Amino acid sequence: MEILSYRCGLCCQVVDLHWKLDAKCLNSRHSRFPIFGERGVCYTNTISRSGSMRFHDNKEQQRDSGSLTVIEVSKRMNCRAYSDRYEGYVIGGEKDLTDISGIEEPATTNLVIPGLPDGSNGECGASISSCFWEWRPKLKVHYDKAGCENVDSPHVLFLPGFGVGSFHYEKQLRDLGRDTRVWALDFLGQGLSLPFEDPTPHYNKEGATSNGNASSWGFGDETEPWATNLVYSIDLWQDQVRYFVEEVISEPVYIVGNSLGGYVALYFAARNPHLVKGVTLLNATPFWGFLPNPIKNPRLAKLFPWAGTFPLPTSVRRLTELVWEKIRDPASIAEVLNQVYADHATNVDSLISHIIDTTRHPAAAAAFASIMCAPQAELSFNESLSRCGRTNVPICLMYGKEDPWVKPLWGVKVKRKVPEAAYYEISPAGHCPHDEVPEVINFLLRGWIRNVESQGSISLPLLDDVVCLKEADVWELEFMREGSRKSAMVRFLGSRISLLDRIRSYMEKSGSKFRNSAAKSQ
Repeated sequence: MEILSYRCGLCCQVVDLHWKLDAKCLNSRHSRFPIFGERGVCYTNTISRSGSMRFHDNKEQQRDSGSLTVIEVSKRMNCRAYSDRYEGYVIGGEKDLTDISGIEEPATTNLVIPGLPDGSNGECGASISSCFWEWRPKLKVHYDKAGCENVDSPHVLFLPGFGVGSFHYEKQLRDLGRDTRVWALDFLGQGLSLPFEDPTPHYNKEGATSNGNASSWGFGDETEPWATNLVYSIDLWQDQVRYFVEEVISEPVYIVGNSLGGYVALYFAARNPHLVKGVTLLNATPFWGFLPNPIKNPRLAKLFPWAGTFPLPTSVRRLTELVWEKIRDPASIAEVLNQVYADHATNVDSLISHIIDTTRHPAAAAAFASIMCAPQAELSFNESLSRCGRTNVPICLMYGKEDPWVKPLWGVKVKRKVPEAAYYEISPAGHCPHDEVPEVINFLLRGWIRNVESQGSISLPLLDDVVCLKEADVWELEFMREGSRKSAMVRFLGSRISLLDRIRSYMEKSGSKFRNSAAKSQ
């Protein structure tokens, strides 16, 4: 069953994008150089023999030319676009600076990318539909969707981090939903995917149910049949995503996850490669859960008689009641966001409001306790990664450099295990780069999906042989936001890696295959 409501996008005229390409460019052997229009990116291959950039005095000349020349690597130029709607050509240049990783690099290349569709640039965002899907009895899953009219485009599914929901991806839904079919899911126990009934209702002396404490569903002594064995674990969420893709989307998806959502995305892809076209990890947490998994370590799991199921033990109820008011306090939420967001100018008022609304649900406190005490996944992060590598699931890594929790070191470790994965390190950006620099994430994600869809015939974002970039060089991406020019630094690492990393990756995959074969023969 699906229940729909609508949040309309900004009301304004959508201007069609027109691109002209020099016919000779299409047969050029050189890599394509990006031209940004009102709704996306166009690539042209024209190279000036003199190595200079050709400018146009006005837009009429700009439209008549239809081609773009590229500056020599050795020359310095400022980055510029002809208008705030990015109709004109974008100029790439270089300047000396220190690499965002702290290692001195020779050059930075500038690039202007589109801003978000906020009405000021003549574009409007996609409308978002808020929906509910009844997965199991009494368990309704909330999700948002946008761009369903883009029937020839791929599906992109976003998975949230801990404590947030689909609302954390509004900037992706409104922007990417203009040309892509986009979905964002609330995990059970989070966002609006909390139960509509008390899993452990209170009973009075006559045996009838009573409200008890209206703010403490799940704190009763007897569990309802539908909540038997219910635990908000990573295995439950992996199952939730699988059934959602199979029953609601009904097609393979590109799956994107931030933090906890990144682990679930990778886990889902490892278990269901036939349902996945590619995985993008946004500062994905490489571990989750403290208690052993009952399937993977049954003997060890028996040492822990309770692992997140209902009803909650008395000691857990008391501890939850003790810390819950502090956790849901707006000042505490703001303090955590201030810690994990690198750009403190990011407006998080709406995000805080959504989180507070979730904590007001009567089932929220018990759900929090269940999540925190749930067992580990049957597959670890590294095991999931290895499986994805063996099944050739495309992986893209986008990590905020200033994340105090999941530092880029973890992304580099993933890169070493899956050398063919594209890796983008973004600064300034913290734990939630999709919310801090959505313009950059949306641009990179669009380009990466185009690369995968074209089976590599379209270059990865920021990989352009025309300007003779070395991998690990730094790009400065500029964009307009609310009338002001902003920028972010991006370090790119592609698939060209050292021989040692290739050997290490091959040995890990071979060793894993050998262990699996040995296990089957026993």
